[in-house]
Amino acid sequence: MSEAARIDSRKDGAIGWLVFNNPARRNAVSVGMWEAIPRVLEDFGADPAIRVVVLAGAGEKAFVSGADISQFEAQRSTAEAVRRYEEIGDAAQVALQRFDKPTLAMIRGYCIGGGLGIAAACDLRIAADDARFSIPAAKLGLGYRASSMKKLVDIVGAAYAKEIMITARQFGAAEAREMGLVHRVVPVAELEKLTREYCEAIAANAPLTMRAAKRIIGEVGKTEFDAAQCDRLVKECFDSEDYKEGRRAFMEKRKPVFTGR
Repeated sequence: MSEAARIDSRKDGAIGWLVFNNPARRNAVSVGMWEAIPRVLEDFGADPAIRVVVLAGAGEKAFVSGADISQFEAQRSTAEAVRRYEEIGDAAQVALQRFDKPTLAMIRGYCIGGGLGIAAACDLRIAADDARFSIPAAKLGLGYRASSMKKLVDIVGAAYAKEIMITARQFGAAEAREMGLVHRVVPVAELEKLTREYCEAIAANAPLTMRAAKRIIGEVGKTEFDAAQCDRLVKECFDSEDYKEGRRAFMEKRKPVFTGR
């Protein structure tokens, strides 16, 4: 199976399903999968029969367990490679954020790192009670983009965003609901049923009104920040010895030893 083929898209009445289909790696997102996301969304966006898009993970273990870290040595080890990888990931995230139709993340199991970023880019998030969340950037020594950080802050606020980023700890669905990260938490057996109920309600609503609401909420929530400074801080992380150590430690399945250099 090609990397792009690990994004499974299908149409089910008014629902477009975008499924991360890499269960052997807990649906970790490869470069090919990132590249496929905008194409799938473009197809759903052009089809007037599709009123809502659901993002989900294949299998029972994960929504998305993050970026495929096994690719980091080949595709995120040099400044040029990091820049190219970030461009591909950003394009997918931007396509999701700018998508005019409502999007819903149906989350069970692991929702980690880039997976949490994908869920945060959706309009709605419904989680099973077995969901686990984390952004482990601090355990890998990598920088977290300002655009992704802003999404997180917009949803949970600065205080929870700092806790998530600085501790890099995992937390469960109940705590995610308390933070405001997810809208609803239900038993695993009820997850798809509730998701479909939401989709039915959305599909019956006026598309232009929902599009206007999404765009206007995005506009009124805008704030200015020093993008250049943020980019420099992220680059400093990727240029560091700690980032090299974080990659090596992950591949060697050991705890990293960071030095702050």
